[in-house]
Amino acid sequence: MSGGALATGLAVAAGLAGSVQVALMSRLGERIGVLEALAFSAALTAVLAAVVLLLARQSLAGFERAVHQPLWLLLGGVMGLLIVFTITFAGPRIGVAATVGILIAGQLAMGAAIDRFGLFGSQKIALHWPRLAGIALLAAGAALSLRK
Repeated sequence: MSGGALATGLAVAAGLAGSVQVALMSRLGERIGVLEALAFSAALTAVLAAVVLLLARQSLAGFERAVHQPLWLLLGGVMGLLIVFTITFAGPRIGVAATVGILIAGQLAMGAAIDRFGLFGSQKIALHWPRLAGIALLAAGAALSLRK
């Protein structure tokens, strides 16, 4: 399997997992509290990630190297925390489909801006009308998903 095929397969799996995550975190947040569910999820993710790192690299040295990176590079973890908090809070209030639709529309819009301007060291990729139309259609779909 090529790197592109593996990346595509993982992206599809992550997309499917994201919707399941919204549903599960919504229920957990309703049962134990949004902040409690967020803290538990972050702790469980940290433990599992450390185990995977230890198994794959036989070392936790990557943590030490991360501390020496520019602070802005470490904000990805904060973004993950914001995402998990938001899906835990929003899911029960606006529904899984609306939460996922809005999340994906926002991700696509920001992804297009990052590509267009080469933000965060990314390669610049032009925004042509098909990409803009896709973003607009997804945003419209996300807005429509709010209607019950």
